[in-house]
Amino acid sequence: MDNRTDPRTTGFGYAGGLEAGRRDVAFDAGLRSYMLSVYNYMASGVLLTGIVAMLFANSQVGIDILVNGGALRWVIMLAPLAFVLVLSFGINKLSTGAAQALFWGFATVMGLSMASIFLVYTGASIAQTFFATAAAFAGLSLFGYTTKKDLSGWGTFLIMGVVGLIVAMLLNAFVFKSGAMELAISAIGVLIFAGLTAYDTQKIKSMYAYVAGTDMMGKTVIMGALNLYLDFVNMFMFLLRFMGNRS
Repeated sequence: MDNRTDPRTTGFGYAGGLEAGRRDVAFDAGLRSYMLSVYNYMASGVLLTGIVAMLFANSQVGIDILVNGGALRWVIMLAPLAFVLVLSFGINKLSTGAAQALFWGFATVMGLSMASIFLVYTGASIAQTFFATAAAFAGLSLFGYTTKKDLSGWGTFLIMGVVGLIVAMLLNAFVFKSGAMELAISAIGVLIFAGLTAYDTQKIKSMYAYVAGTDMMGKTVIMGALNLYLDFVNMFMFLLRFMGNRS
């Protein structure tokens, strides 16, 4: 049989396949670099938060504010929410540099707001919970990155779970004041943010195909890091209620 027009045996077919292979290799290399940037920002933000929290909790000024701070204490507690809102709703109008600055500012004020855990729990139990959270986060994020299963269907369910969790926390804080309900909320919170870790990782990975080579890439890295940061910190805080030993 004459196979001179078979693309498998012509120079054109070989060149086309080679070019496609090169594009795939370049895409994979770019994706790895993109995800590494996301994880670097996220890990650096968590580290900055931890350092700020520890220093603030061990300073006399910090102790005075956390224990008897009044309105200033509430400002510190609510400040991270303001940064998240600005980043989430204003990211398209912000420059990459401004988004980066806001991310570091958020990590800093988050450290101030989380400093109180050092006054409530022992340092050993905080460290133990942190490493347990880090191990769980790594496994869940790896699952989200490598799985072939489409996790997009989890999104609506998990976001509804977060809303329900917030409502339950408010009701328990001001109405029920139940220790058993607090433990139940914490258990559900760990599960919800475990799911969000896998879901967000896959979503961040899929975004690369749309932003690669565009001006949005740098800002997408920041938003991806912010999402994973929030997943990590919330999972840590809920898990601390189980593993933390009060000082």
